[in-house]
Amino acid sequence: SRFEELGYRWAWRVVDAYGFGLPQRRERVVMVASRAFDPADVLLAEDKPLKRRETALGKYAHGFYWTEGIRGLGWAVDSIPTLKVGSSVGIPAPPAILTRDGVVVKPDIRDAERLQGFDADWTRPAEAVVRASRRWTLVGNAVAVNVAEWIGKRLEHPLDYDRDRDRPFPETGLLPKAARFDGARRHAVDVSTDPVGNTPPHLHEFLRHPGAPLSARATSGFLARTKRSSLRFPPGFLEFLSAHHQRMLHQDQFIGPLKRVA
Repeated sequence: SRFEELGYRWAWRVVDAYGFGLPQRRERVVMVASRAFDPADVLLAEDKPLKRRETALGKYAHGFYWTEGIRGLGWAVDSIPTLKVGSSVGIPAPPAILTRDGVVVKPDIRDAERLQGFDADWTRPAEAVVRASRRWTLVGNAVAVNVAEWIGKRLEHPLDYDRDRDRPFPETGLLPKAARFDGARRHAVDVSTDPVGNTPPHLHEFLRHPGAPLSARATSGFLARTKRSSLRFPPGFLEFLSAHHQRMLHQDQFIGPLKRVA
């Protein structure tokens, strides 16, 4: 409303980094407002929806939040769920990855950078001024590079928005995932979260660096939470987690740190 009072046209859209060629499920709201041009020509003119892959344990790697288990899971097929900042005191909490062979790992910070579209070790200079764990904060707070590049290119070279995509704007209830204000009226917009539709590589092919195995303690805590949960878990998932837990117990007691299985 305030933008409209100031004479701006605006458009917003929820976009997912997955559809920009990154195996990370990361939905974010992007909004553009202008008094000089129509923001719909920047954010809403392109739409190439991608079909998400279905769960297939053993065929794909799957990401999930190992710190959850009661209220949610963040299940991500052949990708990871959204990279987060971690705790307020700088303790990183990257998601876990159930590999195709059943090993559960946390991604290396260098692959986390790449999952945001940066080069590996992009945040390494930060270690000169803060502790290394703060690199996860930088990664978690970042906008995916591929998304930012797309917005920049469209600001420089807008397209023509097709107004046949306009739908009635809801007066109550949930807001639409895409909408615009044309200077006179608000409209919901029928578009997906994938403007460019770039299919990402398979997660197991994308990762380049050994991930740290999820510890027996962390796995045990996750499994304990699932027993108190009413969530529905993918068939076979908890069995994979239980097997990983047993392997980690064995490795901790007799062999030492588990080496990641390729």
